[in-house]
Amino acid sequence: MVYCPECDTNLDLEEDGIDEGEVVSCPECGTEYEVVTINPIELKPVEGEGYEEEEEEEAEDGDFS
Repeated sequence: MVYCPECDTNLDLEEDGIDEGEVVSCPECGTEYEVVTINPIELKPVEGEGYEEEEEEEAEDGDFS
């Protein structure tokens, strides 16, 4: 089991269901973590505005019909 480092909520992550580099968020506190390794699962917090800006740019490139 993997627990949120921020609030200790079980994140319910399985090695088979995630990939390195994937970003997961805690359903309880909303903190986002990048998956650093999957065996064992190791997380690091997503930092700063850089990630948010990338997310916004991807949304702008989405399907606008």
